[in-house]
Amino acid sequence: MTDDITADLLLGILDEVRDDSSGDLVPHLGDYEHPNPDALAMAVCDLDGTVTSAGDDGIRFDLQSASKPFVYALALDQKGVDEVAKRIGVEPSGDAFNEISLEAGTGRAPNGLVNAGALAAHALVGDTDDDEVSRFEHIRALFSRLVGREVEVDEEIADIEAKSAHRNQALAHLLAEEGNLADDPHEVVAGYGRQCAVRVDVRELAHMAAMFANGGLKPGSDERILGRKAVRYANSVMFTCGMYDAAGDWVYQVGLPAKSGVSGCLFAVVPGKFGIAAYSPRLDEHGNSVRAAAAIEELSDRFDLHVLDHVHDDGFGPAA
Repeated sequence: MTDDITADLLLGILDEVRDDSSGDLVPHLGDYEHPNPDALAMAVCDLDGTVTSAGDDGIRFDLQSASKPFVYALALDQKGVDEVAKRIGVEPSGDAFNEISLEAGTGRAPNGLVNAGALAAHALVGDTDDDEVSRFEHIRALFSRLVGREVEVDEEIADIEAKSAHRNQALAHLLAEEGNLADDPHEVVAGYGRQCAVRVDVRELAHMAAMFANGGLKPGSDERILGRKAVRYANSVMFTCGMYDAAGDWVYQVGLPAKSGVSGCLFAVVPGKFGIAAYSPRLDEHGNSVRAAAAIEELSDRFDLHVLDHVHDDGFGPAA
């Protein structure tokens, strides 16, 4: 199938969504002047590591919340499912990504892809004696292995985020009060801010997504980045929770595990086949990129990528 996905085809999809100027640039960055407000790009990476892209594919952006599934999977891989489950649930919250609330009765984060869960997952990475700096280095090393270069942090964004991290501080302190944060709240929030400010481009994000499609193996090699079970659980949570309070609509319309970031990036996983990434900075009311979501939905429609379109391969066909 990836032979049919050419740069010209991706460019055609981008041209279809290009005129949609709705949405807003990320609101919490105050007076920050976005360098590329009209950028638009898309890429697909197959399991051999071959990347096809179109548009502004050389522009680097902050991962923001698109970093969450990778760190959640890293925590699962390092600490095991049972240990992670003590602090992080797997249910969709139905709330905004930064809602100040925890799971009733347990005090856990609802899932690993809202901010509370991302903070709890970040705190679980590394060894018990790791501090903010060394813990972040575990995470940066993961991203560097995935993209094949030493990734950098957007220091300007990290600084802005650090000065306006009040909600994340509140969430971290709530988790700590419930015994569900594995380290000091201030250190965790600081490290998490740097995690979100790691920069990649759309081709690299598609390559990262293809690792999730490839069961934890780096595309184009036999190098295992993450364990198969950790990847399976991360894909499952992305499927049900990755698009926040728009997750139900996304599963209904597109039907792929996915995760967005407020920088305007969005990636999706076609299990066993390839990873997709798109980038466009303007966001809808849920914090998801308007044009990136539309582009990936169009690709899914054209190639019947919805995971439930394929149950007929085993003798059960969905209704037309």
